[in-house]
Amino acid sequence: MSVATIEATHTTLGRVDRTLTATRWLDDVEMSAWRSYVETQSDLNTAIEADLVPTGLTLGDYQVLFFLSEADDRRMRMCDLADMLQLSPSGLTRRLDGLVRRGWVERQGSELDRRVMLAVLTDRGFAQLEAAAPIHVVSVRARIVDVLDRDELESMSRIFGKLRAALNASTS
Repeated sequence: MSVATIEATHTTLGRVDRTLTATRWLDDVEMSAWRSYVETQSDLNTAIEADLVPTGLTLGDYQVLFFLSEADDRRMRMCDLADMLQLSPSGLTRRLDGLVRRGWVERQGSELDRRVMLAVLTDRGFAQLEAAAPIHVVSVRARIVDVLDRDELESMSRIFGKLRAALNASTS
C-alpha cells in the first residue's frame, strides 16, 4: 500500500493520521533485512528445538537449565530467572512445573529473604543439561556457526549486541 493510498483512505475517513503520513517507510535494503529476520528467526528456533527432541528438552527448558547452571550455587531468584527468560512470573511457573516434576529443578525458599523463591538446578538437572549440551552445540553449529564465516559471525554478534543494548535502553 502506498503512502498516497493511506493518505487518501484516512482523508476519506475524515481524518489524516499525521504519524502515518510522516512514517519513514522501509527501502528495499531495509525491507529485505527485516523480512530475512522475520522469515528466518522462527524457523531457526523451531529447527534447533526439533534437534533437542531426543534429549527430552524444549529450547525453553534448555535455557532454564543453562542459566541455572551458570548461576552461583546453580540457583537463582525466580524473579531474576523470569527476567532473563523474558517470561512473566506465571509463565516461569508453568515452564518450571515440568522441570520440577522430572526432578531437574527444585523450588526453594530463600534463607536470606522469606519472600523470595529460588529455582535450583538439581544434580539430575545438571546431568540432563550435560547430556543435551553436545546435541545442542551440534545443532547450533550446523544451523548457524558453520553456515557463516568468521566475519559474518562477528557481525552477527555486533548486530544483536547493538539491538539488545537498544532494547535495554528503551525499557530503562
